[in-house]
Amino acid sequence: MTTANKNGTKTKHDSSAPQYSTDREILEIVDAKDRVIGTATRAEIHRLGLIHRSVHIFIFNSAGELYMQRRSPAKDRHPSKLDSSAAGHVDPGETYQQTAARELGEELGITCDLQEILRVHACPETDNEHVVLFAGTTDREPKPDPDEIQWGAFMKTEDVCSLMKQNPKDFVPAFILLWNRFERKSG
Repeated sequence: MTTANKNGTKTKHDSSAPQYSTDREILEIVDAKDRVIGTATRAEIHRLGLIHRSVHIFIFNSAGELYMQRRSPAKDRHPSKLDSSAAGHVDPGETYQQTAARELGEELGITCDLQEILRVHACPETDNEHVVLFAGTTDREPKPDPDEIQWGAFMKTEDVCSLMKQNPKDFVPAFILLWNRFERKSG
């Protein structure tokens, strides 16, 4: 049997060995000021509502269109919802910047310069995650990871805004929060 580890590397396993599960990922628990206070599995952190860290990335093309993804229906959090270009948890010992670069490669198969745009403290909309939003521009065609992403496409930002107004429940709550703050900041 072949499975992918958290870095996306495919490995062969004995059928009697347990399969990798994102629920068993170890993440850092942080306090309200984003200081590490411990570690736990992803499943425990989400079940108990503990504060942890993540990144979201907005990727634009040179026409100013935003790459949107529809999350895989297999996701345990917000399945099949529209979301940021890429996003993910910060691994222990990683910086937000390192996580953003890793997630962009893992989820979309691309690299580009990323700039930190804003930070959001943990809240219900972010699933109790301190979030750092990054943005970048590329005209390379993303290659979405089918285990993570149902589909993705560059969209005009006015179309994204229109869809959010028509059906906000079709979006991950953190995306809506981040997009609104991004628009306010961008003027």
